[in-house]
Amino acid sequence: MYQPTDLKKGTVCQIDGQPYRVIEYGQKVLGRGGSIVNVKLKNLITGAVIPKTYKGADKIEPAEVRNREVQYLYSDGEAFFFMDPESFEQFELSADLVDEAKNYLKEGDNLNLQFFGDKVINVELPKNLYLEVTYAEDVVKGDTTSSVLKDATLETGVTVKVPAFIKVGDIISVDTATGEYRERKK
Repeated sequence: MYQPTDLKKGTVCQIDGQPYRVIEYGQKVLGRGGSIVNVKLKNLITGAVIPKTYKGADKIEPAEVRNREVQYLYSDGEAFFFMDPESFEQFELSADLVDEAKNYLKEGDNLNLQFFGDKVINVELPKNLYLEVTYAEDVVKGDTTSSVLKDATLETGVTVKVPAFIKVGDIISVDTATGEYRERKK
């Protein structure tokens, strides 16, 4: 069983037999050492988002989820297709379920699908991915501010803010949770 303070962002719990992922977490400390935890939970089956408040003694049931490594095959615009590299079983997922992960999917990449029972509930990307820059804006000459950021388009089509020295062809690391530039591959 989880305590309310265990419900950090990304934690999957179960309420009334449904899996929920914590998408926002906030804790308020009250007088005499008590606290309340406010969370926003996303139902991983219906997509509905609900606010919930827990007190210090509340118990929250963890969701029985399992991960399975798969390979991303392709997308036809409506659906995304994945394959288990050992059993060759294929999975077709809707664009709604793939959600933000679609910005980072490259054909042939390995990642995890998260299951609740027999149903896929989430596409789990690695924390950081290396992607190639396919387009980067030119920097204005004479702009020597060290914190200049510009837009760069990556091979998957997503646009991220990068430092001025990044150019087309560079391989950069992107944090898949925030969509932020991390580093240039050496």
